[in-house]
Amino acid sequence: MTLKLLIGNKKYSSWSFRPWLALSVAGIPFEERVIPFESEEFKRDVGGVSGTGKVPVLIDGDIAIWESLAILEYLAEKIPAAGLWPKDVAARAHARAVANEMHAGFQALRNHLPMNFARRVIKRDLPPPVIANVRRVETLWTDCRARFSGSGPFLFGAFSNADAMYAPVVGRFHTYDVDVGEGTRAYMKTIMELPAFQQWVAAGIKEPWLFAEDEVDWPKTHNLT
Repeated sequence: MTLKLLIGNKKYSSWSFRPWLALSVAGIPFEERVIPFESEEFKRDVGGVSGTGKVPVLIDGDIAIWESLAILEYLAEKIPAAGLWPKDVAARAHARAVANEMHAGFQALRNHLPMNFARRVIKRDLPPPVIANVRRVETLWTDCRARFSGSGPFLFGAFSNADAMYAPVVGRFHTYDVDVGEGTRAYMKTIMELPAFQQWVAAGIKEPWLFAEDEVDWPKTHNLT
């Protein structure tokens, strides 16, 4: 039975992006369904299967899993051959810790730099709490790469759920032209060159839906005409 993933707008939905990217990079077959935020369809169809009424939702037969990290854990357990967590015990524990830190933290960064793949790349001033979040992400990425990546280009060598959790942050750093170090830029390049990343971005740019809360400096920085 084919997995089904209910997601929100690709332009904005960072939480939808995470499991979609993991599924796509791992080559796990699935069907996607994009349901626009604030639509009657969203309220009806997402509310019927999601405990929170939010996306993403992974449907596997009679099983419905909401929350991005829960979906990633389910996929790693259901399809261990996909390698969505590192094999090494220490690396796997660390990957789970940093993934959970992303799930639970960085609120200032999320609020000030909402994911928006249709926004033109223009620098935005960052208040101190956001700068602190950025520096923590850089420290985290540097530490993972130094301790666990070996010769691989991702946080733990091969692509993992940890990379999926931080992919929207890569998008934010790029979109808002955040000042980061060379090591961070190199990792961002690795993620942004993934065909699946580029496919998601291209689809997001084409979407017609706009939401004011994610258009922090509309219209001067938007790619649409």
